[in-house]
Amino acid sequence: MSTDSPDRLRIAVAQLKPTLGDIAGNLAKARGARAVARGQGADLVLFTELFLSGYLPEDLVLKPSYQEACRAALETLARETGDGGPAVLIGLPWAEAGRLHNAVALLDAGAVAAVRFKVDLPNYGVFDEKRVFQPGPMPGPIPFRGVRLGVPICEDIWGPDVVECLAETGAELLLVPNGSPYHRDKADVRLNIAVARVAESGLPLLYANEVGGQDEVVFDGASFALNADHGLAVQLPAFEEAVLTTTWRRGPAGWACDRGAVAPVEEGDAADYAACILGLRDYVEKNRFPGVVLGLSGGIDSALVAAMAVDALGPQRVHAVMLPYRYTASESLADARACAAALGCRYDVVPIGGPVEALEAALAPLFAGHPRDVTEENMQSRIRGTMLMSISNKLGAMVLTTGNKSEVSVGYCTLYGDMNGGFNPVKDLYKTEVYRLAALRNRRKPAGALGPDGVVVPEAILMRAPSAELREDQTDQETLPPYDVLDDILRGLVENEMRVTDIVARGHDEAVVRQVEGLVARAEYKRRQAAPGVKVTEKNFGRDRRYPITNRFRDGARFQPDPALYRMSGRSMAEVVDF
Repeated sequence: MSTDSPDRLRIAVAQLKPTLGDIAGNLAKARGARAVARGQGADLVLFTELFLSGYLPEDLVLKPSYQEACRAALETLARETGDGGPAVLIGLPWAEAGRLHNAVALLDAGAVAAVRFKVDLPNYGVFDEKRVFQPGPMPGPIPFRGVRLGVPICEDIWGPDVVECLAETGAELLLVPNGSPYHRDKADVRLNIAVARVAESGLPLLYANEVGGQDEVVFDGASFALNADHGLAVQLPAFEEAVLTTTWRRGPAGWACDRGAVAPVEEGDAADYAACILGLRDYVEKNRFPGVVLGLSGGIDSALVAAMAVDALGPQRVHAVMLPYRYTASESLADARACAAALGCRYDVVPIGGPVEALEAALAPLFAGHPRDVTEENMQSRIRGTMLMSISNKLGAMVLTTGNKSEVSVGYCTLYGDMNGGFNPVKDLYKTEVYRLAALRNRRKPAGALGPDGVVVPEAILMRAPSAELREDQTDQETLPPYDVLDDILRGLVENEMRVTDIVARGHDEAVVRQVEGLVARAEYKRRQAAPGVKVTEKNFGRDRRYPITNRFRDGARFQPDPALYRMSGRSMAEVVDF
């Protein structure tokens, strides 16, 4: 431990991956990070929100045995701080007086020296904290070796009140433990929020954020330190674990952080790709799957999913299977083979003609007199889904689904067919974004990716018109608007909750917008049964956008009241309803 005077403080940021529910494993990670920080001369190690329990705990945190296990781990770690090493600020659920809090505890000199509770409990998007936690009282600073530390927890800095209270009660430095999930452009949003709190309070700030995937949510790290002049002193990398010690000095104007490493932080498509491979890797690893299997069709979606899987897990843990039928083009067979070869993963071809024809024959007596239609097309998809699930059952690998957000939005997918599987890394990417990310991956292999350099999605796949290949010469655009049009309409309807008239005013055909709105509404029952997938937008399906399945509302639909109701009331419809 450092023997610095109270005018110098060395604080380590532990930007790590806890695993929800693995309390022993999280304790071991905390010990390891503390040992690293001790080697760096740290006085204090700052961990992230609810680190000992893992985050987001949802209703698991309501189990008394879970709360007790977290407290026991905390007390164990507290005793270990009696060894002369650095103190610890760490998050956990804390039950007290019949109330459960999202808490942070200071562990020092072998004891729990202080506890503070989160005040502002988020209850939007992926967060349901008001469901499980009670808000704490407004906090005062924590005294630590001659320094008064303000410790607002995550959402506590998204408004001014908690930081204002800490400043007014004598805090000198803000240490902020976070579990702040990724979505596109989130790093800029966080930095602007932090700058606002620094400007209002005049206090410098150290922001520690979790990294790693938890179900559909990805935490991107990117922790940082801001001085009171709003200057960025330290920036940790995004999407990577790190333990980094920062040095703080007290001068006439207060505390300031020495300038340290400022890592570049991925933005835009590069950040989305990094989030997808991190979310996929952690879902597979944390759920202890040996690898993944997917249908490789020769199309853009499955090619990008295969590339992400190889980047996340390495080629030896990815199994691609081509499942051709009579409508599968020779180009699709060649492109799928080329993609698997470029990625270096296992590739098998399993024709589905026999099973499809057997299924059609078995149903022929029931279907007699009915023309062929989408039913027979869906049989092909469902046979493929059954085969992939059978491979999964036999060999242990988890099935990846490959449907993009455009398809999932409008229901251009088959229940118990191409929707079969355990996880979908492109679930929150629109079709136009799938193309962009595939082209980006061909230009640049991301840091930490386990796949090969160079082109991994053959150019032929990027150039071909997309098709489900369930009938002769089929293309997606026979059924759907062009994807650039469809995706812009969907962003208006899904992400921005825009009125149909406002989307039309942006230059779209009203009939097309209303058609898409109806498709989105009718596909809700399919989305409820879809595999989880990485969240990269502010409003993904599942965690963020929660709509009823039974729902007759359509934007702008004319209200058609029952005239009999008004005859019974003795009033005309014109008196009651403004037509």
